[in-house]
Amino acid sequence: MSDPQVEPAQRFEVRVTADSHFAWLRTRLAVERTMMAYMRTAVSLIAFGFTIFQFLQRYHESVSRDVRFPYAAWYLGLALIFCGVLAAAVSLWEYRRMIDYIRTGPFAAVAAAASEQRRTPLYAITGVLILIGIFAFFAVLLDVK
Repeated sequence: MSDPQVEPAQRFEVRVTADSHFAWLRTRLAVERTMMAYMRTAVSLIAFGFTIFQFLQRYHESVSRDVRFPYAAWYLGLALIFCGVLAAAVSLWEYRRMIDYIRTGPFAAVAAAASEQRRTPLYAITGVLILIGIFAFFAVLLDVK
C-alpha cells in the first residue's frame, strides 16, 4: 500500500541551470513562431475568402447568362472568412494557454529570470486581425443582392 503522506512523483525534474533556461527560451520562441504561423494562415483565409467573393461577384455581374449556383461565391467567401477569424481566435487562446503553462508549475524556477513579462505585439495584432475579419465577414454578408 502506498503512504498518503508521500507526494506523487512528477513526470520530470526541472533543474535551474543555464542549459535549462536556454531550453526554456527556445520553447518560448517556438510558441511565438507557432502563433505567427497561425496568424499567417488566418490572414490568408480571410483575404482569400474576401477576394474570391469579390472576383466571382464581379464575374457574375459581367456575364449576361444565368449562373447555376449564384450564391456559391457568397457562401465560399463567408466560410473562408469565418474560418480565418476562428483560426485567429483559437490560436490566441492556445498561445495564452501555452505561455501560462511554461511560466508556472515546474518551469517557474527556470522562467524566473524572464519573470518581467515582456509584452508581445501578438495580442494587439491578433485583436486587429479578428476585427478586420469580422468587418470583412459582415461586408460580404450584407452584400447579397
